[in-house]
Amino acid sequence: MRELALSYGDAEHGQRKRKNIFVKVSGDEFLNPRFQKWIKRLRKGAWVVICIGGGTQINTELQKRGYELTQHGPLGRETKTFEERQIARDVLERNQMEFEDQLDMMNVSATVIIPVLTLGGVLCHVNGDQMVRTAYVSYDKLYVITTCERLKKKRAEFADLPKVEVLAFPEPRVPFLAAR
Repeated sequence: MRELALSYGDAEHGQRKRKNIFVKVSGDEFLNPRFQKWIKRLRKGAWVVICIGGGTQINTELQKRGYELTQHGPLGRETKTFEERQIARDVLERNQMEFEDQLDMMNVSATVIIPVLTLGGVLCHVNGDQMVRTAYVSYDKLYVITTCERLKKKRAEFADLPKVEVLAFPEPRVPFLAAR
């Protein structure tokens, strides 16, 4: 409870002890070692909530099970059946658990969430980018972590939100060793 009080502020003095930071990370990037090191540094002195995606993995799993891929628009993944929504949630939960294990091995404390809501008993998949917009008013700083290929597009999408920074972490380059 003390950690919760510190994250939201000191009620007696009306001041926050730590910054609230929201990070939306692509399912294609959460295991990137550079991203993981960045999270470890970011976490110091801040309350960090990470929303983990998984679009590429969801597409793979749905195709593997014989489902036709449907529209994935700005609001989220459109699905026709409960089973499709459940498959997508299972993929996201696996990503969540895998990343929580990684954070634990790095001794990093952060909250990891998935972009799935249950509204009146119905599973609703939300585009993780919409979660950033939802969190915007209550967080001090927000980050969107994407692939290098999507960086320009994502920066344009969030240009209207000054507290949001869009980043990509290129894979480390292996030096070319000439054959001797």
